[in-house]
Amino acid sequence: MLAMKSSPRRGPAFVVKHARQPLRADGTLTLGLVADTHSTPDARGLAHLRALSPDAIVHGGDIGDLSVLETLGAIAPVHAVRGNIDVRAHDLPDALVLELTHAGATQLTVLLTHIAVAGPKLRADAARLARAERASLVVCGHSHVPFFGQDRGLTVFNPGSMGPRRFTLPILFGVLRVTAQGVALHHVACETGARWTP
Repeated sequence: MLAMKSSPRRGPAFVVKHARQPLRADGTLTLGLVADTHSTPDARGLAHLRALSPDAIVHGGDIGDLSVLETLGAIAPVHAVRGNIDVRAHDLPDALVLELTHAGATQLTVLLTHIAVAGPKLRADAARLARAERASLVVCGHSHVPFFGQDRGLTVFNPGSMGPRRFTLPILFGVLRVTAQGVALHHVACETGARWTP
């Protein structure tokens, strides 16, 4: 982690950290995006995530038992933020600014924070923080509702929940790929490992 600071957007207790994730030598990268595991990440989802061989995994909060991070860390390095249930996760930030870098230059800046949307709209405080940190992509969790869209000039991605099913919502994780063609995002169904669309 490069830095820690308090953010005025949610009071002095709101902690923002910075980290870098290098791309591979060929300029590509695969990230697994998970959220809302609530202590019990889906076993099938973990197997599909492992088969993906990601360069790193990001967790958008509501981790639950922190041993989940160890489970994910056995697959790939983990970047995580604290969710509203993660009261014992004192070492985790409320927001993480993750710079994807290649040859010393930042290729993409991602803002990871647990609560960032209200329905299909990006919250104003999350948009302000993303702009202040020069992030173009916001990854979040909290709602358990998968989402991929644009709002306030920013790309917003919620991978949905990889934990116990809530109501009739799907159990999912997300994938971010950087290639020579650009950046692509999609959801994966934990039950089947297939690409998921609403």
